[in-house]
Amino acid sequence: MHVLKDIAPARQSVTIFVNPTQFGPQEDLAAYPRPLQADLAACEKAGVDAVFAPDVETMYPGGVFTRVHVATLTDGLCGPHRPGHFDGVATVVAKLFQILPADAAFFGEKDYQQLRVVQQLVRDLNIPVEVVGCPTVREPDGLAMSSRNAYLVPAQRAQAACLYQALNRACTRAAGGVRRAAELIDGIRGDILAAGPAGIDYVEIVDAVTLEPLTAVNRAARICLAVRIGGCRLIDNVAVDMPAGPI
Repeated sequence: MHVLKDIAPARQSVTIFVNPTQFGPQEDLAAYPRPLQADLAACEKAGVDAVFAPDVETMYPGGVFTRVHVATLTDGLCGPHRPGHFDGVATVVAKLFQILPADAAFFGEKDYQQLRVVQQLVRDLNIPVEVVGCPTVREPDGLAMSSRNAYLVPAQRAQAACLYQALNRACTRAAGGVRRAAELIDGIRGDILAAGPAGIDYVEIVDAVTLEPLTAVNRAARICLAVRIGGCRLIDNVAVDMPAGPI
């Protein structure tokens, strides 16, 4: 779900759409949570003026014949693990910006790669929308809120708190002088695997703008990860800002 807000006059509209073009053949499109009534209630409570909740045929009449591809930013992180995912994201966002023109659109930083892709999309295609990143909303134990958290059984849900804990430990170590990316990444991977069975798709430290992998934390960076606990794939990231200096 993303929010489109007209700054003047101050009105808010929300789009709710589970986009099939960003799911791979083996992914959870059929099972993905669709609590429309709960979403509508949350929107009403938040003071939203209108909700656009189209069906697939409305968004893709007759099928998908045009796709939008944002190069480079989609090459790493989740890109290789979810082929075509970001093309689906870029395509549906470009369509929604045409259907519901807005002054600003708000995207959560939990999907940091998606946020950067959308920011690049509007810049490259001269779409007059300000894309605003919103801080990740977390559960009391730090787990990033996500629809997919519902897939976790209680033991897995408790284990999943290790992701944010591991990221925070890495930030503390970086602030304490550990700059080498490989050393920080090894620590994160060790913390995650010590918490219980998990499949790690990636743990990477990347430039906060270009998403290029860094060998050292010597400028604004993001520590990003994707981890599978049980059948649930969880992503998270945190900012780590360090001044340039000796490594």
